Parts: sequence; structure tokens; C-alpha cells
Amino acid sequence: MMSKTTKIPLIARKQKNIYTAFFIIITVLFVLTSLYTNFNVFVLLKNSDAFIQFIVQDFFPPALPKASALPEVFSNILITLALAMSSTTIAAVLAFFMSLFASEKVSPQPHIAKYIRGIATFLRNIPTLVWAFILFSSLGIGTSVGFIALCITSFAFMVRAFTETIEDVSADCVESLQAVGASFWQRVFQAVAPTCLSGFLSWFLYCIEVNIRASTIVGMVGGGGIGLTLFSYIKGFQYDVAFSIILAIAAMVIIVDQITNKLRREILK
Repeated sequence: MMSKTTKIPLIARKQKNIYTAFFIIITVLFVLTSLYTNFNVFVLLKNSDAFIQFIVQDFFPPALPKASALPEVFSNILITLALAMSSTTIAAVLAFFMSLFASEKVSPQPHIAKYIRGIATFLRNIPTLVWAFILFSSLGIGTSVGFIALCITSFAFMVRAFTETIEDVSADCVESLQAVGASFWQRVFQAVAPTCLSGFLSWFLYCIEVNIRASTIVGMVGGGGIGLTLFSYIKGFQYDVAFSIILAIAAMVIIVDQITNKLRREILK
């Protein structure tokens, strides 16, 4: 007699039920949010021809700015890079010192750690663009205001990231230094800094990537740089030139991403 072959499931039945339930929940949430926001995917598909026609006719082929405007374009690209890197650097230094007090494991005043983390969470949950509008309304437009907007959100983000990195430090290492009478700063530079340096640098490089994109958006609303140049061409209905600027921004972001990714891999080896 031939024995029946037993089917081996690809995944466990319990796990399959979890995935199915998760898919159903996501589907229901999509339907409910679509109804609440009056979003209709069929209307979007129906109007897709007009969108494609607009892109093909107005954006293609891309055109270079006038020769006299090229130096300004390259200068604004450098301004955007400088804004992202300078704001991230200043924010990283401030975040390092603040995270020492935000970590209950290291802070000389552990009871204030949760308040510092709460302030950082509040600042982080306000988007960079909102900070830019608030600052532009009160201080006027300019690269300095864009710098402050980027610095605030970068600072808040890195306080959280650096604090979590510090929390991974071995408690035995910190406590042993404290037991032999090491001061707060001795514990920081003998235990925390050597252990967490690679993590700090990795988060710093990631924040530079984020700020390259964010500085372009901030520039469009008055923060200067290549974002302002792009916005001026869009306002002037010079979409073909604007598309060239978009390609330049994309190239800049890709190059920075590749460099920072390579550096992060080297650091985390």
C-alpha cells in the first residue's frame, strides 16, 4: 500500500493566522481612512492621464538654466550642503552633552532625565517645515533661520538616538568606575565615549542624509539654497529648467547617501 504524503506547511498555522488578521486590519483601516478623507483611488487613476501628460509635455526634455545663472545654481547647491552639515554638526555636539543628562544610567541627576527626554520628544515631533514657518514668521527669511530650523529637529532627534545608544553601555563598567571614585566626566570619557563613539558617528551620518533632503524643503519656503532656486523656477512656470534642478538635487542626495553609507559600514565593522 502506498502511504499518503504529508503536506508540510510553509509557515505555522498560528503565524499564518496572525498575518491574515494583520492584513485584514490594514485593509479595514485603509477603507475607513479613505472614506474619512474622501480619497478615491479610482478618481486618481482616472486623472492619471492628465498628470502624465503634464509631466511629459512641461517637464521633458529638461533644460539647463541660462549660462549666467549656472554659477548661482552651483553656489546654492553648496549652500544647501553647508546648511545640512553645519546644522547637523552643531546639533550633534549639543545633543551629546544633553544625552548624558537624559540617560538615567549616566546622568548625575537621574530624576531630570525623563524631563529632558520629554522636551526632546516634543521638539522632535514638530516637523522641520513647521519650525521653518514659525521662525520665518518671527525672524524673517534667510539661511540663518533655515539653519536654526534644521538644528532644532536634528538636536531633538539625536538626543533620543544618543540616549538610547548610551543606555546600551554596560552598567558594570560605569558602576566600577563610580566605585573607585571616578567623577562624572571621567565616567563619560573613560566608559561612555569609547563604547558609544561608533554609534554616535553612525547616527550623525544618518542625520546628515536626512538634513540634505530637509534643507532643500526648508529652502523652498525661504531658507535659501537650491530649494529656493527650484521654487523660483516653478513659480515662473519654467518646468523644464525646474526638472534639471530636481535632477541635480537627486544626484546630490544620492552621492551623499553613498558616501555616508560607506562611512557607516566602515565605522560599524
